[in-house]
Amino acid sequence: MSDKNKPKINPEESVQKTPPAEPPFKLLNLKQGKVKKWAVGVPAVATSIQNLITEKTLIRGGKALFKMNQFDGFDCPSCGWPDPDDDRSRVAEYCENGAKALAEEATSKRITADFFRDNSVNDLAKLTDYEIGHLGRLSEPMYLPKGGTHYQPISWDGAFAKIAEHLNQLDSPNEAAFYTSGRTSNEASFAYQLFVREFGTNNFPDCSNMCHETSGFALNTSLGVGKGTVKLHEFYDTDIIMIIGQNPGTNSPRMLSALARGKKNGAKIIAINPLPEAGLMGFRDPQKVSGILGITAELADLYLPVKINGDLALLKAIEKILLGFEKENPGKVFDHEFIQNKTGGYEEMIQHLKGLDLEDLAFKAGVSSEELRKAAEMLKFKNRIIVCWGMGVTQQHNGVDICREIINLLLLKGSVGKPGGGPSPVRGHSNVQGNRTMLINNHPTQEQLDKLQEVFGFNPPRENGYDVINTIKAMHEGKLKVFFGMGGNFLSATPDTTYTAKGIRNLNLSVSVSIKLNRGHLIHGKEALILPTISRSEKDMVNGEWQHVSTENSMGVVEWSRGMLEPISKDLINETHIVCHMAKATLGDKSVVDWDRYLGNYDAVREDIEKCIPGFENYNVRVKQKGGFYLPNAARDGNFKSKKYTDRASFVISELPENKLEEDEYLMATTRTHDQFNTVIYGLNDRYRGIYNERRVIMMNKNDIVKAGLKAGDKVDLYNHDDGIERIAPLFIVVEYPVPEKNTVTYFPETNVLVSVNNVVKESNMPASKYVKIKIRKHDPNVYKKMESFGS
Repeated sequence: MSDKNKPKINPEESVQKTPPAEPPFKLLNLKQGKVKKWAVGVPAVATSIQNLITEKTLIRGGKALFKMNQFDGFDCPSCGWPDPDDDRSRVAEYCENGAKALAEEATSKRITADFFRDNSVNDLAKLTDYEIGHLGRLSEPMYLPKGGTHYQPISWDGAFAKIAEHLNQLDSPNEAAFYTSGRTSNEASFAYQLFVREFGTNNFPDCSNMCHETSGFALNTSLGVGKGTVKLHEFYDTDIIMIIGQNPGTNSPRMLSALARGKKNGAKIIAINPLPEAGLMGFRDPQKVSGILGITAELADLYLPVKINGDLALLKAIEKILLGFEKENPGKVFDHEFIQNKTGGYEEMIQHLKGLDLEDLAFKAGVSSEELRKAAEMLKFKNRIIVCWGMGVTQQHNGVDICREIINLLLLKGSVGKPGGGPSPVRGHSNVQGNRTMLINNHPTQEQLDKLQEVFGFNPPRENGYDVINTIKAMHEGKLKVFFGMGGNFLSATPDTTYTAKGIRNLNLSVSVSIKLNRGHLIHGKEALILPTISRSEKDMVNGEWQHVSTENSMGVVEWSRGMLEPISKDLINETHIVCHMAKATLGDKSVVDWDRYLGNYDAVREDIEKCIPGFENYNVRVKQKGGFYLPNAARDGNFKSKKYTDRASFVISELPENKLEEDEYLMATTRTHDQFNTVIYGLNDRYRGIYNERRVIMMNKNDIVKAGLKAGDKVDLYNHDDGIERIAPLFIVVEYPVPEKNTVTYFPETNVLVSVNNVVKESNMPASKYVKIKIRKHDPNVYKKMESFGS
């Protein structure tokens, strides 16, 4: 790496120091503009090009853009929104954030062994996440010895021997945990879970545990299938699209095209969110002349500014109003034929709604009964209703209840298992759904384990393993000795940053499979390994043959993906090979799996997937067909098996939360900026919200700012006191923003430190990062003395 690409830090380090869980804060020059009422347009195109230039990959990355999300190309490494079945643009079947993700992995900047020799772990930890992420691609395996201050190069054989040594020294396989990111392909995920289960544990924390585990629990309980039921083309021909707690303009921008197409064909859109997000309001399509000219296609017909955690009350209020309409129009509002033949628990549900008070529900929702009635009027005589939701729903403490209430509404309208209707949770990462299908699951079914035993001949562990939350606790309690991360940035993605960091430091070995440096490499076990791998966009050559992998999108389509760029380094190994070599080194001759067969060709992996997982018949042939193939989905076909009934869907009654706050308390929800995907920070602007040059901000209602004796631009510290423990996020800037009173919004991972490891979603055990009680104080320069984050 050239000198100009090196961070400007002091490389001199002679004594091991514990790096902080968060970097020292670099306050920038906050600027504000207008909150936008539309998304994408020409600025998105310009930003995409600028990111390619910044990463010094205009030609290399630009060439790859034309192959991203194409039938003969590679799957976007960003969100899991499905590709169109038939009308993909040959010019730009990608969005701004997809282009940013590609620019970062296609960058020409490299991190070599010389870089790590010159820069200690302690000094690298002083950089911001943004600075760390822009250093370049990892290019060779690196090792941090016990007591070491600098990562040093290690051979691949040496790295696998080190992993095997630590794993085979464990008193129990359950002293190791194996994390998975949504970037991991189906093939690598299947081989990964197979190795881990043959090793002897179900400790599979994965990114689903932090995003849509809640959705899976609710859908399985009510419908018997843990996935959504809607196909992409159904958005084009439906009556109503409801979007709850999801921001498509930033998190899945290509969804805007589907919404605009549905709206053009007559669909009405209801947006429910505490923030008036640009991507819910309007869309300027950069592939159309109208969009280039600045003509906005309006999206939301009705926007309901729900309070944080007011969603359950809002849904119940709409259902109660619909019940009144049903009395006035018997048999025309609710689908009684569907209810009688396909559901159970209807009478109990109706009695529950009758006992609720509409004005009380409206108060708890933070939306007037008049506005709620408008929503119910739109739904009144419609039965083709699609409901989309994101982490604004799933990361609330009663998120499973909210998801089940969404399903209750759809069941009342008969809008599940019919064209143009159904639940559609919008998954975040590009193969997070595929990971779970490939059995990356800490609580597998006995049937799934039986099939593995039948095909491979070993008896996999039968007890449930650790999810993310329990992994963190086990680290902290010394019950875990080895942590293996297949992609992702576990530290920054998880809650309770200080607590998690201390747990990671208890490990004997931490291993990260990565394409770029992140903070998770700098908060490490007593020994640490960084294993660099190829990216989605790079060629994967095995024995001279150009390999393809496969992924599953958020609507259950499995499609191939084949990179086309030359790898940034000759020392990179693909994820499937990393798993196979680790398995061979760890299990040796004891393994009953032919790992060399997998090493030779990915077709062999897919042949075994086909034997073990329903829906993958003739996998190697069907995955190559144009557009891939849909996996079976019983609920989509109108066949239900809920937790309570063997042959029907179930209405599930949930009680409303109290949500009591002290006078000086607020509810905080964490969110992304537009210059961000998951924990990856592309830039320092949140263009759609009009916030520039700064991430340490807290968005507050103007009335709350006045009542607290503050003003916009003030510096404040944020406190959380869950579990009797004081958690502090210091030095934030107050930003006036149209959020409901007593509600605040901040960015993650900066405020993950305030999310208690015990503040979880009931049943799904996910972090409740959209429901955090905080107090706000004017910034105290002495606050750092109180913070354990900066101690040893």
